Parts: sequence; C-alpha cells; structure tokens
Amino acid sequence: MTRPLTQRQQNVYDFIVKTIQELGYPPTRAEIARALGFRSPNAAEEHLRALERKGVIRMIAGTSRGIRLPAQEAEAPEGGEESPPAPGLPIIGEVAAGSPILAAEHIDRYCPLPPEYFTPRADYLLRVRGLSMKDVGILEGDLLAVHRTERVRDGQIVVARLEDEVTVKRFHREGHRVTLTAENAEFAPIEVDLRHQALEIEGVGVGVIRGGNGQALG
Repeated sequence: MTRPLTQRQQNVYDFIVKTIQELGYPPTRAEIARALGFRSPNAAEEHLRALERKGVIRMIAGTSRGIRLPAQEAEAPEGGEESPPAPGLPIIGEVAAGSPILAAEHIDRYCPLPPEYFTPRADYLLRVRGLSMKDVGILEGDLLAVHRTERVRDGQIVVARLEDEVTVKRFHREGHRVTLTAENAEFAPIEVDLRHQALEIEGVGVGVIRGGNGQALG
C-alpha cells in the first residue's frame, strides 16, 4: 500500500478491525453505516470500494459480510481451517512505566500496512512524542515503524527502555557504557553505565509514517 487513507476510510477500516476482533466476523454495510453515521449502506459501500482499490481490504461478491484483510491474512493451516486475520500493525501510544510495550492498553488502533512494507519487517508503530529526533526527520506525532530485536549496531535508531521510561534515540556503545543521542542540539545525550543501570532495547527504527496519516517513508 502506498496511498494514505482519508480519515473517513480509516474510520471504516478501524470499525471493520474492531468488529472482527470482538465478534470474529466482519460487519455488514448496514452495520458500518449505522455505527459511523452514514445516510445509507450505499455510502458505506463507496468507502469499502475505496479501501479495496487501495489494497487494504478484499471484497467477496454476493455475501453480506464479505470483507477480508488480505495483507494480514495468515495462510490456512493443514486441514483447511482458516486462521483469523490479523488486523495490521498496532499503533502504540503512551507506554505505562514498567509494562510491556505491546500491552493491549497501549494500542491506540491498527494501521492497515503489512509488516513487510518495511525492511526488516515492522512489528509495531510507535507514536513519537517530542522533538528530540527532529534533525533526522522524526517529528512530533509521526509513527516510527519498529522491528523488535535486542540486537543493535552502533549508530542505529533504537527504541530503548531505561528505568521504565521508553525513548527513541541513536545508539552508541563503548564497553559497558552506552550513549543514547538525540538528533536535536537542544537535548543532551543520555549516558548509561550498564554495570549499574538496566537498559533494554525494544527494537530498531525501520521507517517513519509522516504525521501518522499513512504516508510512509522508508
């Protein structure tokens, strides 16, 4: 997918995902229209067709609930039973101190981009707070695509957890000392002594979605 969704299209997509998660099957056109305040099921149909053209859903003709999420559908296991479709990349908002970054309460919504859109594949999108990385084009409100790994090389942009706080910085290590550097001269680097401080790497940045609106930058 390369074209961003409009806000209305995103609302329709999010409602489809929510319905599948809660009920195990997609909504009808009438249910979409009623939930989102459209005048008629035909209005919902128009948005569904737009989502299909953008490649984020697949329509099955002749069925009232014929909506699939093709980019996130898992291959059916042996025996022919279909696995439930995954809803896309989770968007992580505020992260509570000490809790896993992918905890359900941290997930704001899902973005209909396949993990393979990024290289290496992304596991989640982290909403950026502040301007500490603005000089490399990572701005307030952007979504940072993150590949989950503990293995990191010097110079990579990482999502790090330090004393229960999650931060995005550039990683440098020399022996037992790690420096987490901002890409903004107004922010001092964070110095970490691994002998006395716990530092966890949650992942590395693999791309940015500008302003969280679906315009992806590799």
